[in-house]
Amino acid sequence: MGRIMAIDYGQKRTGIAVTDELRLFATGLTTVPSASVIAFLKKYFDEQTVDVIVVGLPRQLDNTPSDAQRFTEPFVRKLQKHFPNVVVERFDERFTSRMAQDAILQAGLKKKARQNKQLVDTVSATLILQSYMHMLAFQNKHSLS
Repeated sequence: MGRIMAIDYGQKRTGIAVTDELRLFATGLTTVPSASVIAFLKKYFDEQTVDVIVVGLPRQLDNTPSDAQRFTEPFVRKLQKHFPNVVVERFDERFTSRMAQDAILQAGLKKKARQNKQLVDTVSATLILQSYMHMLAFQNKHSLS
């Protein structure tokens, strides 16, 4: 079984998180410049098996697409083109940046570390992945009932 990867795609930077091979834990992997995400993923996929990529779906509070979706949709198509054997799914990313900032604050990091946008992007991707994994667990629990 391959890993699940989550991507918090942004215009400048992209946060990436992955599960372990057993898909039990979500861990922040890195943040890369958005222009080099595909090259980074090709290299990563040469070393690790990833079955699913979950891309954050930017939405407004009323569940309508946010303005950022115009950047993520072309990226999703690019992923599907470059990695046709990997399932690409979308998952609601509302509030993940705010939740990431709160988590970093609660971790007791100093102000300079809290302002590190790369750290926020990596933590956001991790939160997207954790939420996706919770959804899968919920679905599996209820499909067995």
